[in-house]
Amino acid sequence: MTLAAASHGFLSPTGVEIAFLLVGLVTFGAAVLTVTTRQLVHAALWLVVALGGLAVEYLLLTAEFIAWVQVLIYVGAVVVLLLFGLMLTRAPVGRSPDADSGNGWAALTVAAASAAALVWVVVDAFRATWIDLDGPAAGSTAVTGASLFQNWVLPFEALSVLLLAALVGAIVLSRRAKAERTAGPPAAGPPAAHGADKGGVR
Repeated sequence: MTLAAASHGFLSPTGVEIAFLLVGLVTFGAAVLTVTTRQLVHAALWLVVALGGLAVEYLLLTAEFIAWVQVLIYVGAVVVLLLFGLMLTRAPVGRSPDADSGNGWAALTVAAASAAALVWVVVDAFRATWIDLDGPAAGSTAVTGASLFQNWVLPFEALSVLLLAALVGAIVLSRRAKAERTAGPPAAGPPAAHGADKGGVR
């Protein structure tokens, strides 16, 4: 345990810890609104708030490089790609009943179980680890970049392929809808002659 951990306890938090808690609550609220709103555009905008809150949390943890990567890649690229896909597919701006699959309770159960497992794993792994927020930064850009492109390169590339597939799918759907609109309804056949059903001519 470092001196920073021994100088104050749980009942005497610092200003950085209070800011971390407040930003975490805002981020959690934005994440809940992202998955509960029935308006697709609003969900994308709330996702911007959630990802921006995570970037602020990284800044408070003195991880400036990760914070800027969060802003540049997720807020500046992923969310823009999602909005671009929504515009291409002409997603409705208002409420979308199709956005509710009817499996809300199952999704909530899985999300709660996943969150509990993640919190337990993180707390158990870093139980005796303290971060000196007043000291110099513990990591560097070189170390973080090497870890990202050596240990996490496969998930990084898989995410890139997934986003590319989503963009291609949005373009295909938009072109199909445009072709159906330009084709118009099928032309009606010539009207039947009056009294032709009887086989005679009046």
